[in-house]
Amino acid sequence: MSNQPSTSARCRPFESSSSAVPDAVPVTIAPVIIVGASLGALRTAEALRRAGYAGPLTVIGEEPHAPYNRPPLSKEVLSTGVSHSAVAFPARAATADVEWMLSARVVSADLEARTVTADDGRKHPWRALVIATGLRSRRLDLPLIAGRHTVRTLDDAMALRDELVPGASVVMVGAGFIGCEVAATARKLGCEVTIVAPGAEPLIRPLGALVGAELRRRHEQHGVSFALGRTVAAILGEVAFEGLQLDTGEVIAGDVLVEAIGSVCNTDWLDGTSLDLTDGVLADSALRAVSTDGTAHDDIYVVGDIARFPNRMFDDVARRIEHWNIPTDTGKRVGAVLGAWLADDGSFAELVTREFTPMPAFWSNQFEVGVQAYGLPALTDGDIRILQGELSGAVAVGYYRADRLVGVVGLGLKAELLPYRQQITALASGKLT
Repeated sequence: MSNQPSTSARCRPFESSSSAVPDAVPVTIAPVIIVGASLGALRTAEALRRAGYAGPLTVIGEEPHAPYNRPPLSKEVLSTGVSHSAVAFPARAATADVEWMLSARVVSADLEARTVTADDGRKHPWRALVIATGLRSRRLDLPLIAGRHTVRTLDDAMALRDELVPGASVVMVGAGFIGCEVAATARKLGCEVTIVAPGAEPLIRPLGALVGAELRRRHEQHGVSFALGRTVAAILGEVAFEGLQLDTGEVIAGDVLVEAIGSVCNTDWLDGTSLDLTDGVLADSALRAVSTDGTAHDDIYVVGDIARFPNRMFDDVARRIEHWNIPTDTGKRVGAVLGAWLADDGSFAELVTREFTPMPAFWSNQFEVGVQAYGLPALTDGDIRILQGELSGAVAVGYYRADRLVGVVGLGLKAELLPYRQQITALASGKLT
């Protein structure tokens, strides 16, 4: 894999080094194009090569950076020093011939003509298309002034790190994983931190009130303040951030504003196509993109956070899953299925019918506590049980739906969670009823 963009950050068209025509004159063939150049794209490219596809492969990405690991941006990397080398994924020989168009944004797609158009106006034909454009940060509807930050990209983290100096007053809007992780990092760097969120507890949506309250207690022990059950009414400061006014009228002064209020799917470039873009891009179990009429496209696939697909480990409902392992798992799946379609060796039909049941997993570091989770805790019907340990210490918490374990979260536990992970997995194989 080349870690550098080609001239002017645009790649040249691919040309085949062999040809089926009698005189063996090279002919131009359309590549597989992956739109989006993050982890999901990298794993898809690697999997395509493993599946035997040796043809042209283009990856088009808006950022100037080669693929890198995003979760550390709100954790240890933000606290020690932010650089591409600290988070870059290693290059592998199998993908050394992949062409990367970095600093290039795709603005539209024509599924019938099999082309995508970049922001420089150039159209790029494709033999197959992989959608890997992921998410962007949701922003508050407030004036754009200095001191406002999000943490989604490497450049975001670099800009924020420069402002997390001892004594700085940081106001965090949002109490999800990114919000709590950045809050912990900022506090360790000597900042004063206040978290503002509409929920009754931090992380209440993914983890519930029981675990959320315990994590709040631990944050408060380290000096983090909370303004919960509140929303933002106005931003203070004409040129640079000076604070927020809340819906209660309360004013929270600050030097730095970090917005961690969720994400938006990067599907704008697919507007006007037939694809179902209700929430991300709908896909079937083979991760083929699905149109609003139910048609699954053999030549169009979806990977990563933007993919909304069914996982029969839980049920038949198609969902997006924003967990760290999903780009890798979906990339491997698409590489295998698309590779079989491109090979046309008779294996495609069987691969398409094979169930895809990745185990969602995520981790989070917040001060001294490591949070590890498997499954989909948010699917609980409210039945949450302490499985082992004490809530104030190391603990495993189970999340049940209709008396079935659908998720497990550990605070300060890792290996102890594996039996519960296996129990969740057994649901997919029919070993549990």
